[in-house]
Amino acid sequence: MNPISLICILAGVSLNACAQLLLKAGTNAVGHFEFTRANILPIGFKLATQLPIVGGLACYVISVGVWVIGLSRVDVSIAYPMLSLGYVVNAFAAWYLFGEVLSVQKLVGIAIILVGVVVLARS
Repeated sequence: MNPISLICILAGVSLNACAQLLLKAGTNAVGHFEFTRANILPIGFKLATQLPIVGGLACYVISVGVWVIGLSRVDVSIAYPMLSLGYVVNAFAAWYLFGEVLSVQKLVGIAIILVGVVVLARS
């Protein structure tokens, strides 16, 4: 994989991870809610007007464009598993930003993901 291809793939992964974090921040701002017939419109409007959610959706749109460019340069059998790097980024970002727990089991899983990505990137 050449440097431009790697940049496209990593940019797509990063934008996707950023989108997830922004969506989480937006739902945190709204708080826990139940979807019922009575509140589906008010909650839907509240979610749709949260700036982090709008930003997250924008990141998704941009990530698709970048991802398509990356896929034009890299085999899908290599590119698609690289998306798992988003799990690694999000686990640490959620720990840092949202106070989520990083257990030993999660850290072992992250290490396995990283080994797998390195093996794929070298093929």
